[in-house]
Amino acid sequence: MEYHEAVNFLFDLRRFRMKPGTEAVRGLLEHLGDPHEDVAFVQIAGSNGKGSTARMVASLLRESDCSVGLYTSPHLDSLRERVTVDGRRIPKRAVRAFVEEAKPYLVDRAAAGEPLTFFETVTALALWQFGRVEVDVAVLEVGMGGELDATSVVDPVASAVTNVTLEHTQVLGDTVEEIAATKAAVAPADGPLVTAATGTALATIREQAPNIVRVGDASVVDGTPPDDAPDVTTAYHGHGQGQGSTLEARVTVEGDGWRVESPLALVGAHQAQNAGVAVVLARQVADRLDVDLTEQMVVRGLRGAHWPGRFEVMSREPLVVLDGAHNPGACEQVASVLREFDYDRLHLVFAAMHDKDHRGMVTALPTPDSVVTCRPNIDRAETPEILARVFESVGVDDVTAGDTVASAVEVAQRRANPDDCVLVTGSLFCVGEARTTWTRHVVEKRVRDLEDAASVFDHASVPTGSAAEARSDAVHRVVETRVEQRQAAALQREMIRVGGNCVVSGHESDGELSSVVLMGTCSQFTALVDALDPVPYGLDDVRKRLRTQLDLYVDGPSGGHAASSVDYPWSQGTAVMGILNVTPDSFHDGGEHHDPDDAVERAREMVAAGVDIIDVGGESTRPGAEPVSVEEEIDRIVPVLEAITSLDALVSVDTRKAAVAEAALDAGADIINDVTGLDDPEMRFLVAERDVPVVVMHSIDAPVDPDNVVEYDDVVGDVIAELTETVLRAESAGIPRENVIVDPGIGFGKRAAESFELLDRVDEFHALGCPVLVGHSHKSMYGLVDRDSGERGPATVAATALAADRGADIVRVHDVPENVAAVRVAHTMRNAGDELP
Repeated sequence: MEYHEAVNFLFDLRRFRMKPGTEAVRGLLEHLGDPHEDVAFVQIAGSNGKGSTARMVASLLRESDCSVGLYTSPHLDSLRERVTVDGRRIPKRAVRAFVEEAKPYLVDRAAAGEPLTFFETVTALALWQFGRVEVDVAVLEVGMGGELDATSVVDPVASAVTNVTLEHTQVLGDTVEEIAATKAAVAPADGPLVTAATGTALATIREQAPNIVRVGDASVVDGTPPDDAPDVTTAYHGHGQGQGSTLEARVTVEGDGWRVESPLALVGAHQAQNAGVAVVLARQVADRLDVDLTEQMVVRGLRGAHWPGRFEVMSREPLVVLDGAHNPGACEQVASVLREFDYDRLHLVFAAMHDKDHRGMVTALPTPDSVVTCRPNIDRAETPEILARVFESVGVDDVTAGDTVASAVEVAQRRANPDDCVLVTGSLFCVGEARTTWTRHVVEKRVRDLEDAASVFDHASVPTGSAAEARSDAVHRVVETRVEQRQAAALQREMIRVGGNCVVSGHESDGELSSVVLMGTCSQFTALVDALDPVPYGLDDVRKRLRTQLDLYVDGPSGGHAASSVDYPWSQGTAVMGILNVTPDSFHDGGEHHDPDDAVERAREMVAAGVDIIDVGGESTRPGAEPVSVEEEIDRIVPVLEAITSLDALVSVDTRKAAVAEAALDAGADIINDVTGLDDPEMRFLVAERDVPVVVMHSIDAPVDPDNVVEYDDVVGDVIAELTETVLRAESAGIPRENVIVDPGIGFGKRAAESFELLDRVDEFHALGCPVLVGHSHKSMYGLVDRDSGERGPATVAATALAADRGADIVRVHDVPENVAAVRVAHTMRNAGDELP
């Protein structure tokens, strides 16, 4: 079974109507061998905020070194987002394996007139995956109910009801009290239920679950009778607006004998309440699992809990905000947060599902100066004309009934001045399609033969028949991107019309973006870009990215990474970064340059050999390395940095700690090299403030844990997807993309063959719009070519030449003279024709 066949089968289950109860899911899990029985679960119900709370709980528990599963819904552009383990999506091969095992049972149940729904089956998929990979704890976002929700098949060790409003009344009940009673049923059997509910909902929850921990706003506690006073209070201190689109709130959460004040990645007073619920839940789980959850861990967890599409600021001039508010209560929260921002005019992009309270949502939002309604590519979406009529009925003058989400976003952005605000809201399906404007990549593929072509098609989930017919057309310029189905059909039609070819993934459902592989000559791609100009469905972003990635300019800038205002060594070709470890336990030199005088002499030798950058590291990331304190790391590197910054080379500091990076910059360092990809939340703000380049690496663990190897479907595609979010977080902190250097992280959580795959396809990482660093020196990957430790120098030099030929902007190496020569040979071979008469 291919991946697109598996997801088509799952999405086809959406035609079956929901049946309250857990019996169907229990039956499927029993068929699968009850794989979830040894997992500790956290269950989070509520009308709003349960997804954000679940994300925060998962982030907090990961800081305590737990392996954490997270199940949420809906997704933005791929079913795989719903099921993650330690922040990484479920692999395609796991989805295939689940459907292959579950499909006969599901077909039998449907034939017997008792079909399982999409949500029930995907819930089982999540529980199956969490048991399969043996997570320590899994956090489940409840669907629409509680007692009869599919997630209630588990017995949680901790659970919460965030809040209760009128929603899904046709299923849950006509009153807040009825809905609250249903949601309160998620209470754990032997622990308190955590809730931030108020009023009659709180009273009902107390009746259903007498043992509760109530979270409440500290500002409304005064005068509250002791019996009604919250057990845990929260305070929201607003947010700061720094460079770029920096956005962090500050919150305080206080309980009996403990208090945490922390930055928060999610803004809004309602998120302070969600943070309070999350902290209480995480503390309960930590006690049950007997793991540490220190105040520092809580701060890092709250600060690192990014949640795409939930008041996500994508740019500042104009201010562009994406928020998946999908009911009146959530729209009120969006309006409240927007009041914290300064802007002139509000331009709204709005879509909603047909079963929502459209008028209630519209009246809850701020009054817009203009509106473009649109329709996501999903059957449940309301028509733009009906939504436009709702806005007109409440007195909005400038209303346009649009079509696709992408085209609506384009219209709103064209209307907006730099001081205006564009808000995209009404549905997470709408936000998911809008977000592709910032996350989409056009990835050029190097296709040397028919085998390469077959591999490209397989990774894009192209059906076998279409792939076989198109292989011979792929051996020239080939690119891959992801679009919604209407856009895919238009791209295929136009590419074929200009003489090229295009194949599309086999996704038949509107629940997931489609991959397209475009094949043609440069002239055919140029014709395609010209042809797309008047084509509907919001393809302007694709057209621009094709033009940039394939250098389809008559004059002016070419493709590749973002142009820099500074002439860095990597601006004109591959730069060589020399490694200078001032540690006693370096995996390669074993502490040869631990003495500062020896380190300075080594730096001078590197410069004489032609190095462009010297990368100074004071903490080893080799397997089994002991952590180094901030103070000791600073003591190791600062004397060396101060002594070498006058040499004719840029100086980089290899550290994952913001405090060390700050000391290094003060000592004269020019670049930060962070192997954790800005895992320390303070690091991204330091880099933004100092306006320096930063290397962000894709890593699983630092130091390396050789036993923790991630399961990838396509290691290059998966790493690009995860680095995309890292780069977006860097930009949101105010770091311009031109200052971000991406490192695929060879050897960090990758098998040897996967590391070679990253090296072979390093040119694909330019789709991120950033310079690319390759760190391959003396890695264990060379065991595949029979080179053991101490024998890897020649293999490293060979790989350097190949990386330079593939377009690497920086190579990070130990042996400078040999690798400088390799880079120069690679460049001379590529450019030799320019020197001929």
